Amino acid sequence: MNRIPVAIVGLGRIASLLEDDSRREKPCTHAGAVTANKDCVLAAGCDTDEERRRLFAVRWQAPVYADALRMLREHKPEILIIATHPDSHERYCRLAYTQGTPVLICEKPLSNTLAGARKIAALTQGRGGSGPSGRALPSPLRILVNHERRYAADYMRAAEILRTRRLGPLLSVRAVLYMGRARPLIDVLWHDGTHLADAIMFLAGAVLRHKGRWGSPLGSKEGTAYLEGLLYPAAGPEGEKQSSPVPCLIEAGAWRDHLVFEMEFSCGRGRLRIGNGVYEVWESAECPYAEGFRSLARSPDRFRGSTGYFANMLADAAACVRDSGRQPRSAAADGLRVIEYLNAVKIGKPENPAPSPAGNATSRVN
Repeated sequence: MNRIPVAIVGLGRIASLLEDDSRREKPCTHAGAVTANKDCVLAAGCDTDEERRRLFAVRWQAPVYADALRMLREHKPEILIIATHPDSHERYCRLAYTQGTPVLICEKPLSNTLAGARKIAALTQGRGGSGPSGRALPSPLRILVNHERRYAADYMRAAEILRTRRLGPLLSVRAVLYMGRARPLIDVLWHDGTHLADAIMFLAGAVLRHKGRWGSPLGSKEGTAYLEGLLYPAAGPEGEKQSSPVPCLIEAGAWRDHLVFEMEFSCGRGRLRIGNGVYEVWESAECPYAEGFRSLARSPDRFRGSTGYFANMLADAAACVRDSGRQPRSAAADGLRVIEYLNAVKIGKPENPAPSPAGNATSRVN
């Protein structure tokens, strides 16, 4: 079987440079994931910055380009990874669309605007005919969004616990996001909050909709903002619909000298906590402190070892190339749903409780 050619546009941290971070699980970059995958080959890279092109060529021994169109025409990659700034995602997605690239991996957030995210998601709705070179365009285009926790083994295990209701029905969700001392809260939410919002929806198998916020203004570089939301779950394990939405509260804080990314799912018979460096399952048990009560006891369920988050994402993209009918675990519709939520938070407008078709596409564990 021929190896799948993969090209990357945008050769910065997430594409290549973070592979030098000795504390990160490897692979932790797109180039690292491609070179570690026996079914793929790194065909080329593109960046407008000359120094980044030089570093990439030396590190990965791959040809580099300053022009993405030239790279696409010369190498015809079957997977294009878009690791540029969000304001250019739509342009590169559309370029790949017209050149007939069958599968894209797009960095999060899907776009820097809601309008841009909608245009990108619309590219997955259909394609056909011939491209500029006369080559038949494959249909449909599949776009994976790098919400990496959908591909991490610990998150997939947690999603299965919640899906099967091992801890009983989900009753509420709390989450905390601290990402630096001097960044405005809106930047923390728009860039790192994309991961948090998507992880909540992935784990709960639900659509998160904004209800209200209070606390520090989103333009502030200090303090804490509280985001109140509602989760509208999909059908449960027996096909029943949950009768009422599940409340969700997100605490986003600035002016901390440490990073926190955590979620807590409170259920009828237990609690699940997960985040950076956190994986805890608590189950209801007879209370050791008082008669006639029950409390929570830490389950022996632990997670150790590699999560495979980058490797699993590329494997999903490769599987989409091999199977034209396959839908990715982290799809454009999921990326759009996150932007819809964050845009509502930004403008301070509660969302319509009726989930949209794009929101209903929130992926579950296969």
